[in-house]
Amino acid sequence: MRKLPRIVFIGGTQFSLFSLKELFINKYNIVGIITNPDNLIYRRNASRTIIMNPIKKYALENHIPLLQPKNLLDSSFFKNLKIWNADIQIVVSFRILPKKVWGSPKMGTFNLHASLLPQYRGFSPINWTIINGEKKTGLTTFFISNKIDSGNILLQKEVKIGEEETAGELENRLKKMSGSIILETLEGILEKKIIPLPQEDRSSSPLKNAPKISTQSCRIHWNENSIETIYNKIRGLSPVPTAWTILFLNKKRFFRFKIFVVKKIRKKHFFPIGLVIISLYKMKISVKEGFISVIECQMEGKKKMNIKNLINGIKIRKNIFVQ
Repeated sequence: MRKLPRIVFIGGTQFSLFSLKELFINKYNIVGIITNPDNLIYRRNASRTIIMNPIKKYALENHIPLLQPKNLLDSSFFKNLKIWNADIQIVVSFRILPKKVWGSPKMGTFNLHASLLPQYRGFSPINWTIINGEKKTGLTTFFISNKIDSGNILLQKEVKIGEEETAGELENRLKKMSGSIILETLEGILEKKIIPLPQEDRSSSPLKNAPKISTQSCRIHWNENSIETIYNKIRGLSPVPTAWTILFLNKKRFFRFKIFVVKKIRKKHFFPIGLVIISLYKMKISVKEGFISVIECQMEGKKKMNIKNLINGIKIRKNIFVQ
């Protein structure tokens, strides 16, 4: 009977959970889990609520040892990690690890990244592939090294991006694939069937990065950008962190307006850019080369809603614009 390696799993999000479940269901030897500390939400009445991330919840339900370090360089955390005596570590959707942590297992530490590396290294690869209008993306497993997202590649799986697909929809597809590529990578390492390759061998085109997205960079620039750029930006930021604009119901009444789902309408027109046209429970915003038709949105201080409910709520039909 084959001896299974001692695995430490490192992750902190719903995306990570798919890989962890796949390892556990297939009876791999998970000796410990590292995840983020609990989130504390403080309320006005001085009470507080502890928010447990899905990785911790799964670990507790299945009696898997757990560490939640605030500081990954803390000596007590590293001491406890060494007790687990991992042969290999697997990282899915976690913060940057110090070399002292990723370099400790004898078989190394490999990571899962939601792009076809070396393209889209960084914090938000799924968002940026759609924002930039890419037609394909995928998943990459690679050994962690000194430079972020730059280690030798183990496996890659490619997927096509749908023309109307949002970042949230693409993320759901990728996380459902994540468990299988983690198992395939692990087996390839154990059976010595994978030859790690430098990332420079994988791309001849200029590299695009995927930095963290700020709230301000989510604002839509109706005058400056083409219909395609605006359309890709909205779906690339949906549902989070979400594209937004300022909706003016008149010169004195305006709100921050989040936009989640739209359709693009290519059509010549003579309307000023940013004019909002409402008819038959439809809202169109004039842009270069046509219109952006809003399907799902959210007014400041309100819940997310479909466009029919928004139109019923505001009751105004004319002289509306975005900026």
